[in-house]
Amino acid sequence: MDTQRCPYRLDTVGTDLPAEAVALRALGPATPVELPGGIPAWSVTDPALIKRLLTDPRVSKDAQQHWPAYIDGEIAEDWPLRMWIDVRNALTAYGPEHGRLRRLISPAFTARRIRVLTPEIERITAELLDRLADRPQDQIVDLRGEFTWVLPLMVVNTLLGVPEDLHDAFRACIGRIFDTDAIPEEAVRNGEAVYLQLANLVEAKRRTPGEDVTSALIQAHDEETGTGLTERELLDSLLLLIGAGHETTVNLLGSAIIALAADAEQLDAVRKDPARWADVVEETLRLRPPVSSILPRFAVEELHDEVTGITFARGDMLVINFTAGGRDAALHGSDADGFDHTRESRREHLSFGHGTHYCLGAELARLEARIALAALFDRFPQLALATAEVKPLESFISDGPRELPVRLHG
Repeated sequence: MDTQRCPYRLDTVGTDLPAEAVALRALGPATPVELPGGIPAWSVTDPALIKRLLTDPRVSKDAQQHWPAYIDGEIAEDWPLRMWIDVRNALTAYGPEHGRLRRLISPAFTARRIRVLTPEIERITAELLDRLADRPQDQIVDLRGEFTWVLPLMVVNTLLGVPEDLHDAFRACIGRIFDTDAIPEEAVRNGEAVYLQLANLVEAKRRTPGEDVTSALIQAHDEETGTGLTERELLDSLLLLIGAGHETTVNLLGSAIIALAADAEQLDAVRKDPARWADVVEETLRLRPPVSSILPRFAVEELHDEVTGITFARGDMLVINFTAGGRDAALHGSDADGFDHTRESRREHLSFGHGTHYCLGAELARLEARIALAALFDRFPQLALATAEVKPLESFISDGPRELPVRLHG
């Protein structure tokens, strides 16, 4: 870690992630930062450097192998971000282990499986919009609580085969995974609640297996073929699938709705040409990545980047800042901080990652967003924000609105 520079203390509440990205970019392509608990790291903000690091075999996601502070027992058990480090799934695996774990869960997101989900996504969307249409016309509705959060959760529950009697419990605990401002005691309780629900799901599917992803993963565990899952890997793989299939879509929908509700001209153009909904999705991903920053990554050995002149020491933690990368003016123009679904570079973002750790749920998130946004604005073309300022999630990892108060009829 560069000891000559005072680390930038990240705002754990995520008060203004775009403004923080500007400040971090001004400090260089990568800059020392301080995570909750005083943990040192690098925030990587330059898109070209991000690409190089995400494809470099000398960069690992496995703290158990490559983070000396973790290996030496220096990281507190109640560190608020410890859950991101402790999990044993494809998100934190390295080398052959990553390949093994990713191969076991990737069938959940094949093109065929996603196509099969399309009618169900359309049905769930229509059902939720029908409920909203029954609300009094002058009533303010929290669209996050009643639409953008619920739709992806119902889809991922379908994907995983979550029994109906577990739906409410899943909804209650999943949202707290990304709370980076939780006090240590809350972080521990949140983790315990999540694993309790995952264990309940596995128990239910062992009793009544079905044609779903959870049942397939249980089979991979129970068959003990040598490439299967341990019990911990089973639970953590389910956790990864929930994150890949839910949180990203919730935030993507919320940010797109905010952008379009504030720009009648762009909304009108998209509604006249439905093919443009895909462009709206990509521009939203560029401007407001659903995962603003992601950790962990570690330098396996001393790593010198010749282009930037930056040297990462062995064991340094790297935090990839997708928000900063998506607003790079050299790549996206002088108006990179604005929303323009016709922007030529709208698809040139890294919001779902890059390389071997590219988000498995990316195409599912895109599909859900295209279907949901088109249906929402067709049903409620006069939809308007009910407040001048939408409060963000209290997180520097997850970027989206905490609430989304709207008037459905303007």
